Amino acid sequence: MTGPAPAVAAVRVAVRRALADVGPGRTVLVACSGGADSLALAAGLAWEARGGGTWRAGAVVVDHGLQHGSHDVARDAAATCRALGLDPVRVVRVDVGTAGGPEAAARTARYRALENVADELDAAAVLLGHTLDDQAETVLLALARGSGERSLAGMRPVRGRLRRPLLGLRRADTEAACAAQGLAAWHDPTNGRPLDGTGTGTLPAADLPLRSRVRTEVLPVLEAVLGPGVAQALARTADALADATDAVDAAAAVVLAAALDEHAPDARPGDVVLDVAPLADAPAAVRRRALHDAAVRAGCPPGALARVQVLAVEALVTAWRGQGPVHLPGGRVASRACGRLYLVLPNAGGDGAGDARPRTGTGGPRPDDHDDQHDDRE
Repeated sequence: MTGPAPAVAAVRVAVRRALADVGPGRTVLVACSGGADSLALAAGLAWEARGGGTWRAGAVVVDHGLQHGSHDVARDAAATCRALGLDPVRVVRVDVGTAGGPEAAARTARYRALENVADELDAAAVLLGHTLDDQAETVLLALARGSGERSLAGMRPVRGRLRRPLLGLRRADTEAACAAQGLAAWHDPTNGRPLDGTGTGTLPAADLPLRSRVRTEVLPVLEAVLGPGVAQALARTADALADATDAVDAAAAVVLAAALDEHAPDARPGDVVLDVAPLADAPAAVRRRALHDAAVRAGCPPGALARVQVLAVEALVTAWRGQGPVHLPGGRVASRACGRLYLVLPNAGGDGAGDARPRTGTGGPRPDDHDDQHDDRE
């Protein structure tokens, strides 16, 4: 008796390893768009759940409503998941906003929907269908933006209950897995043409999102010039940086906890007030990460916080000359007074006289000059 096709077996093994710590009876969900990556993952989860995983395996299909016929695509994806034996299968229609651009807004809406369903069903894990190719694209985009090491470390295999079993597999593997199991995958026209060059409804190259243009235009050129293996090399870069980034994150959390002054007499609800001394004593990389995280804690959108802004806040700690406040995303400002660093939302009703919390700030980087902009896709 022959076993499954190699690609099918690879997906199943990846799912089994990713869920090795999930106990019997727990609910595991897969985010399924109907594309080859998530459909292969859904099939792998269904198989493993039947074959001894003893999980309650379900699916979430998010309908972004951004393309004509998206309701039909979501309906078909849900029907396929049910045919695979997944239960429950939820279809969630989301309203995509505009903050951060269309891709970022869709991503925010998608992850919010996944978390909401996971909360409702008390899911132990939510599986996402990102592949090695997606990881390579993420790292390449981060390099092009001049992003920090956190972005260069790419997408993590585990982030909370979100898990990415397929980061070690190629997109060609998921397409082969679908073909071997007779699963008809949906091809998103915004992703560019499939690997075999077939498919209809693909948008003109100029109309594709940036990530899709990297996939269809940039990476093939790099492969042609530098030779095969570019995607694998970019993914290895992410792996190499991940452990170091985790170490800096952990050290920054300790410094931030030591610096937080939650009882500052002039602090208002929502203000983040820091003692300058622990920050000044920390290594530069740890200090900058702590300041980045403090700014996010104060209400700065993490995807909009640029490295140049973090360095300007750092100068309030390491190069203090009485300079004025630093303007930050989300309407926040950073200022220093009496040995404390204030990260606050200004009080528009005051005149600011003698107040360490500045009312105004100027300047700022280009909107695309992000330090830690993750460009995850599903």
